[in-house]
Amino acid sequence: MAKLDEQALHREMTAWRHDLHTHPEFGFEEKRTAAFVAEKLREFGLEVAEGIGGTGVVGTLTRGSGNRAIALRADMDALRIAEQGTMDYRSQTPGTMHACGHDGHTSMLLGAAKLLANEGGFDGTVRFIFQPAEEWGRGALAMLDDGLLERFPFEEIFGLHNMPGLPIGHFETRVGPIMSAEDNFEIVLKGVGGHAARPHAGQETLVAACALVVNLQTIVSRRLSPADIGVVSVTELITDGTRNALPGLARILGDARSFRPEVSAAIESEMRCIAEGTAQAYNVAADVTYTREFVPLVNDAGLVDEAFVAARSVLAHDAVGVAAEPMTGSEDFARFLAHVPGCFVFLGNGASAPLHNPSYDFNDEGLLHGARFHAAVARRRLAAG
Repeated sequence: MAKLDEQALHREMTAWRHDLHTHPEFGFEEKRTAAFVAEKLREFGLEVAEGIGGTGVVGTLTRGSGNRAIALRADMDALRIAEQGTMDYRSQTPGTMHACGHDGHTSMLLGAAKLLANEGGFDGTVRFIFQPAEEWGRGALAMLDDGLLERFPFEEIFGLHNMPGLPIGHFETRVGPIMSAEDNFEIVLKGVGGHAARPHAGQETLVAACALVVNLQTIVSRRLSPADIGVVSVTELITDGTRNALPGLARILGDARSFRPEVSAAIESEMRCIAEGTAQAYNVAADVTYTREFVPLVNDAGLVDEAFVAARSVLAHDAVGVAAEPMTGSEDFARFLAHVPGCFVFLGNGASAPLHNPSYDFNDEGLLHGARFHAAVARRRLAAG
């Protein structure tokens, strides 16, 4: 099999990435992106299935006679953020941009598919999973519900994410919990609004809401064990009041992060208790809605070791390290790990803007590192001979 010119591949991957960045699509709307991915995979000679879980794509590549299969996964969706970048390939879709680097992740996995299709070096089957709707935690479940594991079976799965602040060419992961669960909550306070000059005549909700926002901060500081990691963040406070009218309705929205189901359950229980008690103190009613959007991402210990070996085979030895602590961000990749063991890793994006920032851009210098890592994992886990 012909060995690829990696510099030519890097130029090609950069062009793919810029095209995808110019045409971002939100979750379950990735029709152009999915068609782009499917076309490239067919060019490389892979078997391709489209429409998995809505807009997901699965490419299959088999070499040799091995009966094992592994999966490599990338996410394709963009965010509802208006881009502030000035580059030539900036988003042409108003209010939507690739602010998390999924354009880079997709391009890296396409690069790995081309590498493996051309050069081989493994014995078995690699599934290339291009997932929709990662950002709002629905795409992995959609693909699983559409029979992903039954139609395209695999024994283990690997994924990666770029990391701003980590130098280009550097790699990190860790055993066990590495990314948190995300729970969403909405607390609705109901009272009786009225004239701003006569607060005593009703049961306005704004002061109660302000008190509740402060009281919620005691969940982590006073009601969870210091040994447990937890975050409770209020992100919105909305009322039906106006400048001279006190509100009769207030909505408090936010999210909570944790790494263990027991901690998530404790946060919900304490939140309901605090909301009810605060509402009673201010003579208003409270209704709490609490949902679990993402589950914790827990890496398999054995596959973490394998990922480290694969990373050291394609990156500088001193650029491969253990992540110092789990992240309280969340990742839909975790849903796959309820069914098969896997490992999720971080690759450096250099000194870029933060993820989910309107000035963020994926660093093209990292593309070849990601493609090489994906290919190295496949070759190690499906070792020929």
